[in-house]
Amino acid sequence: QVQLVESGGGLVQPGGSLRLSCAASGLAFSRYDISWYRQAPGKERELVASISRLSEDTGYADSVKGRFTISRDSAKNTAYLQMNNLKPEDTAVYYCKALGVIGRDYGMTYWGKGTLVTVSS
Repeated sequence: QVQLVESGGGLVQPGGSLRLSCAASGLAFSRYDISWYRQAPGKERELVASISRLSEDTGYADSVKGRFTISRDSAKNTAYLQMNNLKPEDTAVYYCKALGVIGRDYGMTYWGKGTLVTVSS
């Protein structure tokens, strides 16, 4: 059974930092690109950052460039989102998504259940 479990969310003051983790199990981690999405109250889910299966490529939404960093550790089957200089508009539920991009996993998509990040003073 495939599971993606996000953790690391919480309440932080503006200007603060958090590191989110996405622990994957039940899949061949190196066959999957990993993305972080977020959904704020009353808004649609949006792509925040992505990392390719071997970490050779990363991409970021304009709103988080220079503040967020996505990474992954294949030995731990875990992806991370380091978030610095957080702003109130970063408040959202953050979701991890795995997309199969090679072999028999091509096109397979899995989502975690999300972790809440609240940026407020």
